[in-house]
Amino acid sequence: MDILLIGGLWLDGSAWNDVVPALEQLGHRPVPITLPGQGDGSTTASLDDQVAAVVAAVDAAPERPMVVGHSAACTLAWLAADARPERIAKAVMIGGFPSADGERYADFFPVENGLMPFPGWGPFEGPDAADLDEQTRQTIAAAAHPVPEAVSKAVVRLRDERRYDVPVTLVCPEFTPAQAQEWINAGDLPELAKAKHLDLVDINSGHWPMYTRPVELAQLLAATAAA
Repeated sequence: MDILLIGGLWLDGSAWNDVVPALEQLGHRPVPITLPGQGDGSTTASLDDQVAAVVAAVDAAPERPMVVGHSAACTLAWLAADARPERIAKAVMIGGFPSADGERYADFFPVENGLMPFPGWGPFEGPDAADLDEQTRQTIAAAAHPVPEAVSKAVVRLRDERRYDVPVTLVCPEFTPAQAQEWINAGDLPELAKAKHLDLVDINSGHWPMYTRPVELAQLLAATAAA
């Protein structure tokens, strides 16, 4: 199966470098996606541009792909499901949740000169970054691309309720499946509450398992593709 891989904020396709060979060994065709605004010198790339890039990858797949979004890019995976509900086999969300219609995409950190730079590790101390050693922290920070303001502050628009027919797997790294279910039951995650086929699976990692548990993550993704 083609497995499209979308990193979260600041991360381009290289974030999946250790996951890709493990998925290939398991018989899949991983496609890491570098989005508009990541390393191309653009400060004006928009969320629509990034959605279009993911949808283009969906359309280019020879068969229905599995779309994997990490962190904020869980919303990108869901926007692709909204745009191509009949073309996506499954949506996988790692360590994040899809924004609802009308919410901002990822307006989480200060913007400087039209860009939202990586804020350093301070905001992520605790369970998010507990399994990151110093070298991995430096690797992630060095590769981080500032996020264009037209992406981070964009308003999410969802239009096709057939997205709820797309099977969803939520991978729970720094939180547990039980916690995620509590948030869904409390009404905090309305898009996941409406998904008709939702699986919650655990992975023993912090927020960036593609760096700290790449083989385990690949095995989990392969199992999800086969289920």
